[in-house]
Amino acid sequence: MPGLPTVYRWELRKLRAQKRTYLGLGAAAAVPAIFVTALAIRNGEPRDVAFGRYVHDTGLAIPLVLLLFGSVWLFPLITALVAGDIVASEDRDRTLKTILTRSVERQRLFAAKALAAVTYATAAIALSGAVALAAGILASGFNPIVTLSGTEVSASHGLALVGASLLVYLLPILAVACIGLLLSTVFQNSAAAIVGTLMFSLLLQLIGILPGLGGLHPYLLSTQFQAWQGFLRVPVDWAPVLRALWVCALYALPSLLVATVVFLRRDVAGE
Repeated sequence: MPGLPTVYRWELRKLRAQKRTYLGLGAAAAVPAIFVTALAIRNGEPRDVAFGRYVHDTGLAIPLVLLLFGSVWLFPLITALVAGDIVASEDRDRTLKTILTRSVERQRLFAAKALAAVTYATAAIALSGAVALAAGILASGFNPIVTLSGTEVSASHGLALVGASLLVYLLPILAVACIGLLLSTVFQNSAAAIVGTLMFSLLLQLIGILPGLGGLHPYLLSTQFQAWQGFLRVPVDWAPVLRALWVCALYALPSLLVATVVFLRRDVAGE
């Protein structure tokens, strides 16, 4: 009976064979490149967002600005493309029964799919950050950056802060992946799961801007997309980072648990 590492490798091979995987990773790489090219051509700057005024002073500002823009729809959509399809695709292709009758335990299969979805989401964020850094440094140089506290830090220190920011930004992205995995398992339809995941993310964004609901903001998944800004203060503000850890877990773990239960109880005998 194949172990989890073997089944995990199978799932990664499946992802490598699917066009939507490259569509998502392609978008993660293309958007930063297009953004930097547009800045260079127009010589403008998004001054209405944090770090926007520094995009021509240091390439370290580019990934930080993109983190602000990408939280609305770009990264949730990229994540949903795979997380919302990874289980539902088996229903679409009617392959689930065949897989489960080849001595693959359901627990291992679902765990492998969850790990593959997480791996893809992590790769997308890492690729986007790497391209944004490379293109930004090429266009604006590897120079010191001014933090949200108004303190200038060295380029090497700023690079470390950008890396830490990407890691914290990954927390809500992984929660979105778990929600997409849940909808993929429940709906058994890729389109419904992908759209549902994106709509859920956008709904939380909408709730975050509605008047009178300020008390909910610290507990919204959408708010956690801003937690990385705690690293860009002097001294580091750990409060939003630590809150993001448990708030994202509140969204991710129940979704993963329910998805696991639904998958394990699926009746595939008649498929």
